[in-house]
Amino acid sequence: MNKKRQFFPRQVVEAGGNRWDWALLPIVLAVFVLLAYGGQQMARPYQLGQALPLSLDPGYLPYYLLRTTLRMFIALGLSVVFSCVFAALTTKYRTAEKVLVPLLDILQSIPILGFLSITVTAFIALFPGNLLGVECAAIFAIFTSQAWNMAFSAYQGFRNVPAELSEAASVFQLSGWQRFWRLELPFAMPGLLWNMMMSMSGGWFFVVASEAISVSNQNIKLPGIGSYIALAIERSDLGAIGWAIGAMLVAVLMYDQLFFRPLLAWADKFRFEETGGDTAQQSWLLTWLRRTERTQALVDWFGAMLSRSIALFRLGHDGTSIRARRDKPTLVPQRVWDAVIAAVVFYALWSLVHFISTEVGWAEVGHVLTLGCYTMIRVVVLLALAALVWVPVGIWIGMNPRWASRTQAVAQFLAAFPANLVFPVAVILIVRYHLNPDIWLSPLMILGTQWYLLFNVIAGASTIPTELRHAARNFGLTGWLKWRRYLLPAIFPSFVTGAITASGGSWNAAIVSEFVSWGPTTLKAHGIGSYIQEMTINGDFPRIALGIGVMCIFVMGFNHFVWRRLYTLAESRLHF
Repeated sequence: MNKKRQFFPRQVVEAGGNRWDWALLPIVLAVFVLLAYGGQQMARPYQLGQALPLSLDPGYLPYYLLRTTLRMFIALGLSVVFSCVFAALTTKYRTAEKVLVPLLDILQSIPILGFLSITVTAFIALFPGNLLGVECAAIFAIFTSQAWNMAFSAYQGFRNVPAELSEAASVFQLSGWQRFWRLELPFAMPGLLWNMMMSMSGGWFFVVASEAISVSNQNIKLPGIGSYIALAIERSDLGAIGWAIGAMLVAVLMYDQLFFRPLLAWADKFRFEETGGDTAQQSWLLTWLRRTERTQALVDWFGAMLSRSIALFRLGHDGTSIRARRDKPTLVPQRVWDAVIAAVVFYALWSLVHFISTEVGWAEVGHVLTLGCYTMIRVVVLLALAALVWVPVGIWIGMNPRWASRTQAVAQFLAAFPANLVFPVAVILIVRYHLNPDIWLSPLMILGTQWYLLFNVIAGASTIPTELRHAARNFGLTGWLKWRRYLLPAIFPSFVTGAITASGGSWNAAIVSEFVSWGPTTLKAHGIGSYIQEMTINGDFPRIALGIGVMCIFVMGFNHFVWRRLYTLAESRLHF
């Protein structure tokens, strides 16, 4: 790892003194007041069906913005923990990988609105009489829009640790806990941070659904930007929608400058290279914090605690000890686990056959499979077109840190912009010019998910070692040879991660993009997304379950037969 930059260099601290220490006090107090007030609001008595006060007055937007941002950061923290645990389990235990990776494929293919219909009632029952249950349901919905992308990124980072670093960890006899903190998490950190930004921005797409909840024939609108937009759409107030978009822009700029940009500048020291390069990002806030002695003391204390925990979980022997010899692996637990998985799969297949025979019929299954093929064609074509556009752009941004810092906030805002606000414009244009909905509704599927490709490619390009860049320049690589031998192999693992999440997100977005309404006008494209939406409107639960099940099969099949093979290729050949 690149060790040329410390988190808080001592000479910088001594030069700056402690004159900036008290400037942090207002920020800390503001966060404390917000948490205290928000907790008081969540704990106050609440009965299902009770209308919560909500206004379209722009003066309430700062408060709504703080509430929404707080929910998103709580969900982001939970997503980080989930991603690290998922990556650690799946890369260390083959039995866990066989179950958790397909399970994650299923979870990312299930419509996020489907999670809400199940979890809202459960959380309300868990916290009866106050708003905490509804708040937890909203946070969980945002969590489901963030976690899968980050989990795949951490999984890809943990699996693509360079062989020489893994051998060094084995030589030094690092325990699993030490290997996680000293090797795996630092190596995966740059890519994980870019996916955190994408997940944070992507969560805005589902804020409307998570803060304006319908349960038990009751509408619950939690104070926030999402419920503000929902109320503005309900009242056809375009001015209020404009104010909400402006507030979102302010939020994106603030958490870009105050949170993500300092983290990216700090994480540059984890880039895998032997020499210093000129690709480091700069952050005025990180430079400012480095001038405070108290912040330095806090970081030193945290580092000391982490070092103690790493030393506490060290191995009790060295490489020459007889205990360092690996036991001969036994196949009995593995075979038992495989048998349990096979039994569960066969039981699920039997239940599926019984459900189809008694509830929907085989002819309906054939019809849904055909609709799934239509949607799959749209997903593949749109991903290919998005890759042609965003792979070159992402490589250029990632390899030019000055432009990366300038375009970072713009990319986050474009990713955060709720794509469903574009749907009415699409309906008006398609109706006015008599266009084919099967073709012209398709781009709506990729509006919110194409950014997964861009952010992952930027992350992959920004972590290319400087010595590899110098080698390519010295060899005079140009044109297609440069792309084939240097750029594409270098960003290929990150591209596969972005393609997996973009593919799953496109399948999810098909539900709202293949069946679009504006006023009395409704447009429908042939596909499994419009099928699920139409059955949801009709209240046909067996066919809703059939549509979601077939969608999960398509997503899992595509992940297994395409993306997993590409992951294997990236691990064996296309990485540095």
